[in-house]
Amino acid sequence: MFRFFKIKKWFVWSWLGSLIILSSLWVQVKIDVKINEWFGVFYDMIQKALASPNAITIEEYWSSLASFITLAGMYIALYVAISFFTAHYLFRWRTAMVEWYHSVYDSAGKIEGASQRVQEDTIKFTRIMEGLGTSFVESVMVLIQFVPILFGLSVGIPIYFFGDWQYGLITGALIWTLGGTLFLIGLGWILRLVGVEYDLQKKEAAYRKILVIAEDDESVRPKTIDELFADVRSIHFLSYIRYLYFNVGRMAYLQANVLSAYVFLAPAIVAGVVTLGVMQQIIRAFGRVEGSMQYLLKAWPTIIELASVYKRLREFESQINKDEFIDEKI
Repeated sequence: MFRFFKIKKWFVWSWLGSLIILSSLWVQVKIDVKINEWFGVFYDMIQKALASPNAITIEEYWSSLASFITLAGMYIALYVAISFFTAHYLFRWRTAMVEWYHSVYDSAGKIEGASQRVQEDTIKFTRIMEGLGTSFVESVMVLIQFVPILFGLSVGIPIYFFGDWQYGLITGALIWTLGGTLFLIGLGWILRLVGVEYDLQKKEAAYRKILVIAEDDESVRPKTIDELFADVRSIHFLSYIRYLYFNVGRMAYLQANVLSAYVFLAPAIVAGVVTLGVMQQIIRAFGRVEGSMQYLLKAWPTIIELASVYKRLREFESQINKDEFIDEKI
């Protein structure tokens, strides 16, 4: 799977492409920081206008909105460019995988489910990585940028449970997020979600294979096909039940998460020690930090699917090497 980074043919796309994506994501996060600053200035202006009529001019109001439109336009343009480039980057990655599979397919094709590994799992791998990989990198960059901002904004502000401790907001976000993430990871482990997803794909592959064989072999009994589909049905129903329990816990936490920043800021809001602009900046920065820390939590179903795809592809490649179908080419 990772020959993409080892083969000289793909050196420019793999390493230079990775650098371009990382650099672009960093610039995107920096723009997001500027947008967060804009929220503070804009809502302070709104508070000033509401407290004292005609305290601001209409030109100042339109100018502030124009500033946001400029920042938002830059963010959107960069987001679209990153998405476009990442899609091409990952298709090259898939091409590197598929080219190797094609070179060994005369022998590897004897492995059960080989066609599914080469066609379906490679495209699943790249599609999941397209969203999951960039989201992970962006989450790390958001933490690097927004944690100092949140720390600076929370100095001298009373925080629920932590009082005037300067690290209160950061610690609160960490405890809340880490607790939720560990809870969901533990729930996923108890419900064996990765194992269920893996078994589901294996049974689907067996059912697909017998259907292909039945097209050319009339001796295949309908009963055999029905039995395999019964296996598919049972594993799907088991998956539905497992994800039902998982989603109850996941959605309950995410809904409670909406109020978390307001809970921590309750003493400061009631005491009136923050302006509307500062409150908006803190809540947005808190949300960005919290959202990045919750990366595993929000992406957990996708991570489970990726883990299942990775496991199948690794087993496929291991089987090729184990049976010594070819000498691995790099």
